[in-house]
Amino acid sequence: MTEVTVGIGPVSFEELLAVAREGATVKISEEALAAIADSRQRIEELAENPKPVYGVSTGFGALATRHIPQELRKQLQRSLIRSHAAGSGPEVEREVIRALMLLRLSTLATGRTGVRAETAQAYADFLSAGITPVVHEYGSLGCSGDLAPLAHCALAIIGEGVVRDSSGEYMPAAQALEAAGLKPVELAEKEGLALINGTDGMLGQLVLALDDLRQLFKLADLATAMSVEGQLGTDRVFAQDLQELRPHPGQASSAANLRTLLADSGIVKSHQGEHCAFVQDAYSLRCSPQVAGAARDTADHAQLVAERELRAAVDNPVVTPDGRVESNGNFHGAPVAYVLDFLAIAAADLASISERRTDRFLDAARSRGLPPFLADDAGVDSGHMIAQYTQAAIVSELKRLAAPASVDSIPSSAMQEDHVSMGWSAARKLRKSVDGLRRVLAIEILTAARGIELREGLDAAPATAAAIEAIRAAGVQGPGTDRFLAPEIEAVVQLLETGDLLAAVEKVAGKLA
Repeated sequence: MTEVTVGIGPVSFEELLAVAREGATVKISEEALAAIADSRQRIEELAENPKPVYGVSTGFGALATRHIPQELRKQLQRSLIRSHAAGSGPEVEREVIRALMLLRLSTLATGRTGVRAETAQAYADFLSAGITPVVHEYGSLGCSGDLAPLAHCALAIIGEGVVRDSSGEYMPAAQALEAAGLKPVELAEKEGLALINGTDGMLGQLVLALDDLRQLFKLADLATAMSVEGQLGTDRVFAQDLQELRPHPGQASSAANLRTLLADSGIVKSHQGEHCAFVQDAYSLRCSPQVAGAARDTADHAQLVAERELRAAVDNPVVTPDGRVESNGNFHGAPVAYVLDFLAIAAADLASISERRTDRFLDAARSRGLPPFLADDAGVDSGHMIAQYTQAAIVSELKRLAAPASVDSIPSSAMQEDHVSMGWSAARKLRKSVDGLRRVLAIEILTAARGIELREGLDAAPATAAAIEAIRAAGVQGPGTDRFLAPEIEAVVQLLETGDLLAAVEKVAGKLA
C-alpha cells in the first residue's frame, strides 16, 4: 500500500485517487505542521480578544450576532458538529468519503484554517486506519461548504456518530477509535467550523468522475470502431486532414483513436472502392469524433477547474498569510457545480449516440445485411432486442440527470445563506451518469461483437478482434440461440469498469488518446 504525504501545496489527482480508491495511507509533512501551528497561534490570540470574531467567539450563520463567552466555546464547537450532521438517505460510497476527508485535510494543512495539529492529524489517522464515517446522500446545498457530509466526518473524529471500519463493519465511532488505538478529538475555538466549511465533497466526486470518464471516452471510441466495422461503415471520414479542418483537440484525439482501432480491418477493406453502393454513413457513425471529442474538451475544462480548486484553501473565516482572520465567500460551490453539470450533459450525449449505433445493428432495414435483432432464428429468437430497450431506459434517465442542478437555489439559514450552488447534488447525479454511460457502452460493445462475428469470412481489425476475444474469455458466448442476457451485459460492464477490456485492446493497438 502506498503512502501519500499531505503538505502545504495541493493534493494531486494521482494522490487523491490513491487514497480514495486504493486505500493509501496518509501523513502530514513537517512543513504543513509548522504552518498549522503558526495560524493556530493567531486564533488563540483572537480567542482572548473581547472583540467578537466570527467562528471563534460567535455563533454561526444567521446566529453570528451572538457573542459566545469563553466557558461555552468548546460546547459551541461540539454543538455545531452535532447539529450539522443532519444528513439523510442512502450511505455515500467509501471512495467519495475518503476523497472528501483527504481534501479537507489538505486545506487544514495549508495553515489557513487555524486548527490545531492534533485535529489535522486525526484526519490522517482515520484515513490510514481505513475508518470511514457514515455519510448520507442528502444534506449539502453546496454552499457554506458541503456542511452535512463534512459534519458527519467531523462527528466521527470527536468519537460520536457511526462509521465503517477497514473491513466495512458498521459500528459506533467510539468503538472504531478504540480498536484502532486512537483518541477522540476535543475541538477548540474555530475548529468545528474549519472542519465543515469546504467544497471537498463535490470536488472529490469531480476528480473521481474525471478519472472514470477519461477511460470511458476511449471505450466510447472502441464501441464506435466496432459499430463502424460491424455495420460496414467507412473509416475515410476519420482521416486526419478532414479532422484538421475543424481543429478541436478532443475531436482530433477521438478520430486518431478510430484510425488506430480500425487499422488493418478486413471488414472495412472488403467494401471499399467503386463497387460499394454506400455513399455516407449515418450521423451516429460519421459524427462520432465530433461528439466524443466535445465530451473530451468538456472534461479538459472541468479538469482545469478541479486543478484550481485543489490549490484552494476553502474556509470561512480564513487566516490570511499576513495573519488577519477574515470572512469570505470562497466556500460557494458554483465553479465546481457548473462543470459537474457540464459533464453530466456530455455523458448523456455520449450515451445517446451509442444507443443510436446499437439500434442500427438491430434493424434489418439499416444494418446492411445482418439478421433482424441479430437473432439466430428471428421470431423464435429475439436476439438483442431488449438489450437496446435497456440502453434506451438508461439514456432516458441520463437525459433527466443532465438537467443542471446548479441553476437551482433554495435560501437557507433565515435568509443569511440566500444563494447556494447545489454542487453536491450535481456531483451525486454525475456519479449516476457515469455508471449509466458505462452500461450503455457495454451493451453497444456486446452487440457490436455479435454483429462483427456474423460477418462471416471477413476479418476484424486486430484491435477490435482483441476486444471480442476478451469478451469471449469472460464467459460471454458468441452468436447463437437466445440466452439469459443480463449476466452477459454485466460481464461486459465489469470488463469496462476494471479496465481489462481497454487493456486488452491497448496491448494490441498501443495506448489510445
